Amino acid sequence: MSRLERRFGRYAIANLMAYVVGAQGVVFLLARTPQGAHIIDNLRFDPMLIAQGEVWRLVSFVVIPPSFSIWVFFILYFYYLLGTRLEEEWGNFRFNVYYFSGVALSILGAFLAGASATATYLNLSIFLAFATIDPEFSILLFFVIPVKVKYLAWLAWLAVAFTVVFEPLPAKIMVGVSLLNYFAFFGRDLKRRVRAGIAFGPQRGRFRASIRAGAAAPIHRCTVCGATEQDDPRLEFRFCSKCAGYHEYCLTHLGAHDHIR
Repeated sequence: MSRLERRFGRYAIANLMAYVVGAQGVVFLLARTPQGAHIIDNLRFDPMLIAQGEVWRLVSFVVIPPSFSIWVFFILYFYYLLGTRLEEEWGNFRFNVYYFSGVALSILGAFLAGASATATYLNLSIFLAFATIDPEFSILLFFVIPVKVKYLAWLAWLAVAFTVVFEPLPAKIMVGVSLLNYFAFFGRDLKRRVRAGIAFGPQRGRFRASIRAGAAAPIHRCTVCGATEQDDPRLEFRFCSKCAGYHEYCLTHLGAHDHIR
């Protein structure tokens, strides 16, 4: 990825999500005009019409908003926050690659399944990426109930699993192919987390034993500042996916440290 970024990074679109969300907002407003239904129909992904020469439909489906209710502006703002956060974490080029690979995979999945592509799984891949990077981020559900995005991500994965197990083959193909960009970006990190969980399993057992013996030792320690959960129970710790091996950091230093190679 670094080699590609050095070669093509200058072509990356900064603030990509702002353009996508802005275009969806414009389409939402156009959809409320007398010609709105005709406009939306001309933007939809349709394999048969694409084969007849309406090639703009290959990408125009991306600007169809996820909802046509008045709540759409809150939804669009939410996706803008997600995209902006990912762009801050990865940089313009990596986020561009993630987003446009998601578009390409949605198109591929639609052709393989013989179905109409939508931005549903593209948006889902953005949400899952955000939840993986910042799982403790909280949103106000119904503007009242604070919910961490990791719990919403679990529900999303349950919905994906339900689709894979119970839905017809075209739906299985769509969700399987459309989320390949997520696994391409996070597959190695997910494996590392599983291995870390296995590696630290015995440590957790020893920790419980030490508590019973009256000699509790910290199980989390920041590689940079040395802080542990005993210093402040409110501290949270994460493993860095970019460091070689298993190096844990407090949230203060998770995004502000020199990566260990």
